[in-house]
Amino acid sequence: MRFFRYVRPTLILTGFLGAVLTINCNRQHKSPEPQTSQNNYKERLITVNEKLVREEDELINEFIKRYEWDMKKTGTGLRYMIYSAGAGSAARERNKATIHYSVVLLNGDTCYTAVRKEFIVGKGQIEAGLDEGVRMMHVGDKAKFILPSHLAFGLIGDHQSIPQKATLVYDVYLLEVNDI
Repeated sequence: MRFFRYVRPTLILTGFLGAVLTINCNRQHKSPEPQTSQNNYKERLITVNEKLVREEDELINEFIKRYEWDMKKTGTGLRYMIYSAGAGSAARERNKATIHYSVVLLNGDTCYTAVRKEFIVGKGQIEAGLDEGVRMMHVGDKAKFILPSHLAFGLIGDHQSIPQKATLVYDVYLLEVNDI
């Protein structure tokens, strides 16, 4: 009889521990909640970013309409207009390009003016939108480019003259291109 007095509580305790372990193991095999919250977080970020891009696009369209510019739009969102055609060579990737340019914000504030800026086309030495625009130019061309913030200095600006999330208007004159 003594034997059963000790065995029953031990069996009950073992059964209880087994049930607890089974429940915990089953919880570990289910899809973890942080992954679901992370997916929801990513979806919310995507939604917010899409809304911000639409709002910036509307501001750019209003700006273009106000100035009655006949601009085209690329797949990246760059707006461009070559308003004076040159007769020189086309700017190509890996050319050394020399430009004269000015940069203003949509409100008209001037950020920068450069008499001569040299860079290698396609090497990421300038803003992505400006690099894309210069590739559409020939020596002697004068063009206006409107760079949405994602093609310019993005969310952080340049910590000098260009604020956060700034849309930029470039007036560019392609002076020369040289093979390197």
